Amino acid sequence: MTQSQEPAPSVSGSDSHGAGQPKIESLPLVPLRDNVVLPHQLAPLGAGRERSVASLEAAVAAEGKVVLAVQRQSELDEVQLLDLYPVATVAQIGAFRRGSAGAQVLVEGQRRVRLLELEVGETWTAKFADLPDTEPVGTEIDALASSVRQLFADYVAAGASVAPELAVAVARAKEPGKVADLSGTAPDLDPQDRVALLQEPDVERRLRGLVPLLARQLEVAQLRSKIQQDVAQTINQGQREAILREQLKAIRKELAEVGGESTAEDDLRERIEQAGMPETVQSRALKELDRLESMPSASPEVGIVRTYVEWLADLPWKEAGEERVDIAEAQRILDEDHYGLPKVKERILEWMAVRKRVLERRAASPEAAPREAGKEEGQKPPRPLQTPILCFVGPPGVGKTSLGRSIARALGRKLVRVSLGGIRDEAEIRGHRRTYIGALPGRVIQAMKQAGTRNPVMMLDEIDKVGLDFRGDPSAALLEVLDPEQNREFSDHYLEVPYDLSQVLFITTGNVIDTISPPLRDRMEIIQITGYTEEEKLGIARQHLVPRQMEQHALDDSELRITDEALRSVIRDYTREAGVRGLERQLAQIMRKVPRRLVENPELKSVEVGAEQLIEYLGPARFDHDSAEERDRVGVATGVVVSDVGGDLITVEALAIAGRPELQLTGQIGDVMQESARAALSWVRVHGADYGVKPNFFDENGVHVHVPAGAIPKEGPSAGVTLATALVSVASDRPVRHDLAMTGEVTLRGRVLPIGGVKDKLLAAHRAGIKVFLLPERNRRDLYEIDASLLEGMEVVFVRDLAEVLDRALMPAVEPRPQRRPVGFEIAPAPGLAAEVAATN
Repeated sequence: MTQSQEPAPSVSGSDSHGAGQPKIESLPLVPLRDNVVLPHQLAPLGAGRERSVASLEAAVAAEGKVVLAVQRQSELDEVQLLDLYPVATVAQIGAFRRGSAGAQVLVEGQRRVRLLELEVGETWTAKFADLPDTEPVGTEIDALASSVRQLFADYVAAGASVAPELAVAVARAKEPGKVADLSGTAPDLDPQDRVALLQEPDVERRLRGLVPLLARQLEVAQLRSKIQQDVAQTINQGQREAILREQLKAIRKELAEVGGESTAEDDLRERIEQAGMPETVQSRALKELDRLESMPSASPEVGIVRTYVEWLADLPWKEAGEERVDIAEAQRILDEDHYGLPKVKERILEWMAVRKRVLERRAASPEAAPREAGKEEGQKPPRPLQTPILCFVGPPGVGKTSLGRSIARALGRKLVRVSLGGIRDEAEIRGHRRTYIGALPGRVIQAMKQAGTRNPVMMLDEIDKVGLDFRGDPSAALLEVLDPEQNREFSDHYLEVPYDLSQVLFITTGNVIDTISPPLRDRMEIIQITGYTEEEKLGIARQHLVPRQMEQHALDDSELRITDEALRSVIRDYTREAGVRGLERQLAQIMRKVPRRLVENPELKSVEVGAEQLIEYLGPARFDHDSAEERDRVGVATGVVVSDVGGDLITVEALAIAGRPELQLTGQIGDVMQESARAALSWVRVHGADYGVKPNFFDENGVHVHVPAGAIPKEGPSAGVTLATALVSVASDRPVRHDLAMTGEVTLRGRVLPIGGVKDKLLAAHRAGIKVFLLPERNRRDLYEIDASLLEGMEVVFVRDLAEVLDRALMPAVEPRPQRRPVGFEIAPAPGLAAEVAATN
């Protein structure tokens, strides 16, 4: 196969052949990968390709001449004419040795030629035309040649690794062309510079091109010598092992460029350039890296600066993980991982639906995405979709943290968790300034590095337990993190550069909302997760807890069966909580005993646990099931409260004591609840006559109000109506309905104000078998979020004032009791006591 191109036009001074055309010659050709042989140069070559070896053998068998052409791409094994630079060198082979791995030759360049055709067969055979030098005559060309000779001599004197024979040949060369070719063989010249010298037939241009190249190499050689002297003076006996590192740093200091093999600083520089940082951040990182390279290795700041630069390089600046916007799949994952919680799931799916539409619109109309073109057109670019900041508030064990994991799985994002419980130092959020020893970024930036992506789901657990002391307020530092308008340029004290947190989906959790600072609460979307009903706990246990515990205890479905009655009994009698952690612990205790029974009794293949067998696995019941009073009583009213474990019933007992008129309050009642009791007493003293209270009752009798479970502190205004009802009952001797519970704050005018925790309170009343529940009228709106199953078998009555409460709660008056016995108090004789006394007498 032969490739050809048009012969070059004749050049002045060249031999011609017929009609002014240059003489065409043919010789074997050897392509060179990364080597260049110039005319007048004596150089050893190695050939490994079979066709190259064959071309050398053909040349040796003929006149010993060969054409040496440079490949444009060194990695090619098979070359054609267009793969070679057009100007090559005809060389004379001085020595040839064939080996098992190829051939070694010693060649001497003779003249430039221009390639015309290339025939590819067993060898490469080139047709070429001579390309003589164009040498102008005059003092200017002589001055250029003299300058090049002097630069080359200075270059050799500065310690360059030049063969003595080459230095002598350059010094003795008279022809300017020969001076240029011999000087171009300087070993430190870049191969591309030597290729350019070979391709240039004009001697004056070659000389002018050599002057800056040799001047630069001369400067490098002189600086190398100076650097070696400087390093030798600064390195002492204890630093000899770091001599190469010091030399490299000194080279960078003088030349401001990287040389030699890759080092830790080289890797850092490459990581910075590939991290996708904003321009200002990249400039800061490179500036710090330059400082690091100029520091002595023994400097105490080396570790500080290196750690800082590595933090900047390790943070995700452009990497955004894949995101799932499949609504149906997300719905399936959320339902699979969590039972119930419809409000939370609905909010997540709504946000996913909006984000899906935004992404689809941007994909369909690229110009709708944020762009710089908007600025050129005088239009403000569209704002990116804001990521919601959700706050799950609820009692322990209701699945707040696990819900965050499910959201991350549904979105296909990475999840990182930051625990804020007990944090009292503002630097835990914003980081410490680098002036401190051991300084590090805050927990938010550390979590971003851990995630490795710009759009993770970040769980901020226990945000309600963030403390405050002399070291600062972490809640104030969180304001910038959780504000969509500010977190695009979050500033960490350690980094001191803005970092974009706008693509992070923040989910915070807490047990109570009252301890969260109002400004921080205002930045979050609060989602209340109340305690589970008995039916919900049963569903969670059946779908999630039992299968998980059976897997952990290596049990199959055929080996253990727990009845629904047993699960209900565990929920009622062995746990008292709003969540399901205690329930899971009780189930684990049951299942730990099953493998032992199966191992000890090989004939036993299956175990069934019913309600009757629970005492064998868990022992006696640990809790008494909350239930309403057995009968109507005077001075005893039932209220409902909310605690960390959900809703619960409380009983308010009032007792009239003849004598000094005063109000006694016991049962660890807080200040707010005491004020509610005094307000209720004042209302009863004014309006009690309407309900059968004697006019001078409170002047002749004192009242003692007690709330049982005295070891548990009680606080809040929602027991106001319960306190007032108990006071009216004891003063009028009218019993209170035992199957009725109530809640609400009371004012001096008798108005009933709304309260919180409606679902938890209804859940507690439903669990206790309450038939009538009195609720403030202004809490009617809260019923729209209540599951209808909670209201089955229970009448919810909305009240506006105490008059409506008392009309519903009080029964007709009972028969008068003996005065020696305090009103509202009954003594039941112990069984058999009378018989025992009679026998003794």
